[in-house]
Amino acid sequence: MPANILDGKAISASIREEIANEVLELKGEGVTPGLAVILVGDDQASHTYVRNKERACEQLGIYSEVIKLPADVAEEELLGRLHELNADSKINGILVQLPLPKHINEDRVIETIDPAKDVDGFHPINVGRMMTKQEALLPCTPSGILKMVQRTGIDIKGKHVVVIGRSNIVGKPVGQLFLNEDATVTYCHSKTNDLRAYTAQADILIAAVGVAKMIKAEDIKEGAIVIDVGMNRDEHNKLCGDVDYDAVAPKASYITPVPGGVGPMTIAMLMYNTLQATKMAMKQS
Repeated sequence: MPANILDGKAISASIREEIANEVLELKGEGVTPGLAVILVGDDQASHTYVRNKERACEQLGIYSEVIKLPADVAEEELLGRLHELNADSKINGILVQLPLPKHINEDRVIETIDPAKDVDGFHPINVGRMMTKQEALLPCTPSGILKMVQRTGIDIKGKHVVVIGRSNIVGKPVGQLFLNEDATVTYCHSKTNDLRAYTAQADILIAAVGVAKMIKAEDIKEGAIVIDVGMNRDEHNKLCGDVDYDAVAPKASYITPVPGGVGPMTIAMLMYNTLQATKMAMKQS
């Protein structure tokens, strides 16, 4: 029996509609949420991501600013821009598009952003709050994955979630978010011995490694829920994930497509975080 599709496009569209309605209400109260994105250098993928974010803001009625800086910008100048945005009442969310050029310390940049405006959810204060299940701005891709599973009506409590990948951006936080929802979580990575022994036990498998079609049908158990975070190119230069979709889909109960699965959820959650940051600022004022 073919798997049900976890349709990130459809779920993100309904989230975006809810956000647009809330933004409209806030504007009625004289408040417009604002997002600032800093883009350093000429990385094409980064430019594309930023354009998509600008477009999303426009569609949802969120004010947006894009600050483009040259690749050789001094770290101090970038930090100075962040201090200005931290103090700017028009801006509720700040995002620095990663990766940054090698001469800039990413940690220092992330730590300079006001945690209340950190819509990427990368600031150590937000990470710590997420770990302790306090109110926080959550990282967009992990929270998008959780939201997608929840909105599909899948019960997470007691499920065994296996995460392949331990990056600070996806792997570690996504496991924590599922743990916060009472799942049992196992982390696997490049040094894990006998990976299949773990993946074959997963009720929910989250693949976030960046290796094209690495997960095959024999790596999962019958009826598993498979979430593919990978964005790779296959041997025909076609976009694909970390999961061999055609082979795995017949065995899974739910699966995310690539593209159209996790990707659209990430931008929807960025917009959601911008709205949350705005509401948090209104409470403080």
